[in-house]
Amino acid sequence: MDAHDLDTFLLIGSGVLILAVLAVRLSVTAGLPSLLVYLGLGLALGSSGLGIQFADAELAHALGFGGLVLILAEGGLTTKWEHVRPNLGLGLLLATLGSTISVAVVAFGAHYLLGVEWELAVLLAAVLTPTDAAAVFSVLRTVPLRHSVTGTLEAESGLNDAPIVVLVVAISAGGVGDHGVVGLAGLIVFELILGAGIGIGIGWLGGFLLRKVALPASGLYPLVVFAFAVLAYGSAAYVHASGFAAVYVAALVLGNAELPHRVATRSFVEGIGWLAQIGLFVMLGLLANPDELRWWHVWQGLAAGALLTFVARPLSVFACAIWFDRSRREQLFVGWAGLRGAVPIVLATIPLAADVPGSRDLFNIVFVTVVIYTLVQAAPLGRLAAACGVLTDEVRDVEVEAAPLERISADLLQIRIPAGSRLAGVEIGELRLPVGASVSLVVRDGATFVPHRTDRLAVRDDLLIVAARAVREDTEARLRAVGRAGRLAGWGDER
Repeated sequence: MDAHDLDTFLLIGSGVLILAVLAVRLSVTAGLPSLLVYLGLGLALGSSGLGIQFADAELAHALGFGGLVLILAEGGLTTKWEHVRPNLGLGLLLATLGSTISVAVVAFGAHYLLGVEWELAVLLAAVLTPTDAAAVFSVLRTVPLRHSVTGTLEAESGLNDAPIVVLVVAISAGGVGDHGVVGLAGLIVFELILGAGIGIGIGWLGGFLLRKVALPASGLYPLVVFAFAVLAYGSAAYVHASGFAAVYVAALVLGNAELPHRVATRSFVEGIGWLAQIGLFVMLGLLANPDELRWWHVWQGLAAGALLTFVARPLSVFACAIWFDRSRREQLFVGWAGLRGAVPIVLATIPLAADVPGSRDLFNIVFVTVVIYTLVQAAPLGRLAAACGVLTDEVRDVEVEAAPLERISADLLQIRIPAGSRLAGVEIGELRLPVGASVSLVVRDGATFVPHRTDRLAVRDDLLIVAARAVREDTEARLRAVGRAGRLAGWGDER
């Protein structure tokens, strides 16, 4: 690539990025999933549109995996452990047993009903089964769902890529016969456990180091946190463990650790997550070629998607949720909210890169299925959540940003009072913060003042609180308790 090619690449790339970011607002207003807009941009730029040629399946496979790593890292870093922990069992069961059931049902249906050869039928079932972390996480930000629902969907989408990747790679490489079904199942379990263990270790190490070392600039903290998450993926992949499980678990550990500049880190990783989604979907749109689509690609995509959405997914959710105390209406919503997005299309590039016979037809079928059923499932999601009774009107927690004050072993906490928080109207003295913590400054409507203990807080106030490191956690817990229950909240309640 010479200097002119680089200039052209930067020109087109920046223009596409700006259009994609602006398209987020358009997609939200129109009620369309943003990934469809990004895929549309890719198609418009590709061989059937402006004529940009991109047909390198191996490069698409590598870039796709890179994008998924960033998306999973962003998902883990922005997920609250207190929401996932009670629902981890069901989420993990859906990612393993549920995925197995879905693969079996769709594979049998594709073979016996659609006449697809066994190898391609299993590949089709496998690549369509996992839910997409980017699609799920983006929906969870816009629909206020119960924690039992969000925790389940987050855990499932964060963990179900790992076993499916092992299966798809084994089939594409012709390695199923070498391991056998039992051996392959054992390999999947081994890679999951080892990958999760590596993720826990690296996540804990990263949190420990970041709490002990004061970096010279606040902007370095988000970079190092993200680097630790990606390090977990690379370390696990190097020892042939599940990199996807490792990166998600490491990010989950880091995202719930008491780190400096946590809010700034969250904002940074959300931006990286959006960038990864945009690049991933646009690239997959470039890789697709509508001129290759045939009527039977559309027919088989519609049929496979219907089999997955209306038979396999509900059956797998029921088989897993029967062991947990979940209502039928909640099961219905979890089954419907298992959104597909970039993951199936990325997985379809694995057999395409391996030059598996029929893999191009498989890619086209999967592309059709994802586009149609993402729209079908996402459009009524808010209304379905209301009908199933899984919406929540819970008050948002306050966001606490922390910066280290190393010379006095303290932290400077920045708190913004959100709409609906019961902190509004509470007097400074009624906060009853622990000894060693004090409200130093209030920012209101752009003006600052040092508060008196009788001053009342208001919505959208920013508080600056200096807290000794030993009482920081108790200070945060107290603020969250008052934010949920008001001035009469008991000491340390509702952590």
